[in-house]
Amino acid sequence: MRTLLLASTILLSAGSAVAQETPSNILTPERVFSSPSLNGPVAKGVSLSPDGQLVAFLRSREDNVDVQDLWAAPTGEGEPYKLIDARALVPDAGELSEAEKARRERMRISARGVVEYSWDKQGRYILAPLEGDIFLANRADGKVRRLTETPADEIDAKVSPKGNYVSWVRDQNLVIYDLATGKETPITDDGAGLITWATAEFIAQEEMDRDTGYWWSPDERYIALTRVDESPVDVVPRFEITGGGATMVEQRYPRAGRPNALVELYVRDLQSGARVKVDLGANTDIYLARVDWSHDGKTLYVQRQSRDQKTLDLLSVDPATGASRVILSQKAEAWVDLNNDFHVLPDGRFIWSNEDSGWRHLYLYDRNGRRIRAITHGDYPVKHLDGVNERTGEVYFTASMRDGKELPIEQQMFRASLNRTVDPVAVTPAGGWWNVSVNGPATAYVGNYSDPATPPQSALYRIDGTRIRWIEENRLDADHPFAPYVSRLRTPEFGTMQSHGETLVWRMTTPPDFDPSKKYPVVMQVYGGPGTGAGVQKSWQPLTNQLLTEAGYIVFRVDNRGEGDRSQAFETSIYRRLGIPAVEDQALAAKWLKTLPYVDGDHIAVMGWSFGGFLSLLTLTDPDAGLASALAGAAPTEWSLYDTHYTERYMSTPQDNPDGYAATDILPRLDDLTGRLLILHGMADDNVIFGNATRVIDALQAKSTPFEMMLYPGQRHGVRGEPRQLQQWRTYLDFLDRTIGKRAETAD
Repeated sequence: MRTLLLASTILLSAGSAVAQETPSNILTPERVFSSPSLNGPVAKGVSLSPDGQLVAFLRSREDNVDVQDLWAAPTGEGEPYKLIDARALVPDAGELSEAEKARRERMRISARGVVEYSWDKQGRYILAPLEGDIFLANRADGKVRRLTETPADEIDAKVSPKGNYVSWVRDQNLVIYDLATGKETPITDDGAGLITWATAEFIAQEEMDRDTGYWWSPDERYIALTRVDESPVDVVPRFEITGGGATMVEQRYPRAGRPNALVELYVRDLQSGARVKVDLGANTDIYLARVDWSHDGKTLYVQRQSRDQKTLDLLSVDPATGASRVILSQKAEAWVDLNNDFHVLPDGRFIWSNEDSGWRHLYLYDRNGRRIRAITHGDYPVKHLDGVNERTGEVYFTASMRDGKELPIEQQMFRASLNRTVDPVAVTPAGGWWNVSVNGPATAYVGNYSDPATPPQSALYRIDGTRIRWIEENRLDADHPFAPYVSRLRTPEFGTMQSHGETLVWRMTTPPDFDPSKKYPVVMQVYGGPGTGAGVQKSWQPLTNQLLTEAGYIVFRVDNRGEGDRSQAFETSIYRRLGIPAVEDQALAAKWLKTLPYVDGDHIAVMGWSFGGFLSLLTLTDPDAGLASALAGAAPTEWSLYDTHYTERYMSTPQDNPDGYAATDILPRLDDLTGRLLILHGMADDNVIFGNATRVIDALQAKSTPFEMMLYPGQRHGVRGEPRQLQQWRTYLDFLDRTIGKRAETAD
């Protein structure tokens, strides 16, 4: 026991001071990774009822930040109340099925309790899957009804559009449940083994932002549903190593250049019981990207993406016969990005976005796919379509811009017109970062706002921007959990730099009591990967940033080429050389940092996870960057080991682009390490499989190169739970202290 206590004391000392000696206003890892959350009461998954009378949201429990309950608040007078108490309904949460674990991993859901919910179209019910079973809350009397209690998990549950049925997937088959009679009806019965119905396949969930495999028609007559056959996909054996041992998993993993699952689409007629196959074309090596219904349920719209992702077709399908025709195609020399901007109007016209102008913008089309007019225009990208008021013709969208020019570090909602091309008008105030959820008729929205001095706030607004009521004001006052540490919260500085004709944005946060006459070590935080939002934002920053500044580090981040929602040219500059422009930009930033009088150029580290781990490895092997150390978590280390849709979008196939794949393989670069390396990886990672780490570990050992390693038994692509996250950050701080911090300076 004495030995354990001594070891614990040493480890605590590495990150900051021993707990008893830490001043009360200095943030510690122990406080960051404990409940209640220092971010305050943050509402997640906020949505407005279809009748506009109630707002629902998820809130973490005060006694356990990793468990969520479902709350509701009237849009008028009245206080928020707990609608579904997760632990009251399911006191002992059991083990989730492998299918549900995988689905949540793909959706980046790490919490337990109520993790998702949905309304029926009339707003009478709220459906909430909870620990593998289905619960239905009735708004009229507030009662919660349990619909299932089975050994199997029911996943992807939905209330039908008119509120007559609830549907879910159980044991790879689709089931519907009649709310009036309580009768279950299987829609499919042959799902088993490698055949799965009504479920998004791995690629769709992980890379295509499609989390479902079935879609109700508005009149409840039809259900469109997928049939996935994984038999063509290669088996990639991997060990899932936990603290209790190891299990061999023969995972069907579609690596770049190799076969994908075979995905078919069917339509089931609930009146006749007939099922027809949708004609997706003769070529089966395609991606089923999106599925939508017309208002009257007489047309099914399907987005079909080619395997090389250079063509995205919009198909109009007759649900009675499955016959289809292409009414519109988007094409690109590099790739066509998928989006969720497709919106069908009652008269058959539709809105869709594309990048024909070099920037993503919204356009209006007639029912046959002929373009009528541009809805938005300018030197900025539309990030997503938020809503359409079909009565007034007003169109609402999210963008990062001001005065018609892009402004990547801020985000707002804007209003445009369906009837003419006009300059958009900002609905939300400038100066920070807004995420919005607009109700169906686009008469109100839920706005979530933060900035570097304001933790996340959520409120209900009229569509003109007038606040109706707070949902979670989350005021940073004396009663806020972060109040003891706010005096040492540093306001970040934002700036730009030029690289290869493109403007990069950066953020820098200095330590408390910063003295520009002194020199400080720097931690460069990176993600750098394409297909994600901006990393440099004028928003509330992760509390772990303050752990780094309290430890005496300048925290720096730059969004390199390919990262964030920018112009088509900015994004596609990485085509066929994924990672190369990114490391050039990070090296440029490192060289610039070394010119600053208050930066200790010999003590700069880089840290990142997933693509950020890959970029950390690249940057540590770039002599131009000249870094002292790198922390690389869950890093893809050779792109032919990663999945088809993501990798081939940016790199084509290994067969077509062997030089590009070779140039970004980490192994040939290991002789050029400029500093110390810490490798971290989950030992059950089913996304960036553990083999990505072991090949680097093996190569370094073969070269007799010292490095450090932290492995996480049972963890997948992220480290989950407060105790493990605390250990992770203690490890980070210890490694940084020894390689660029105070102990490194002493060693120097």
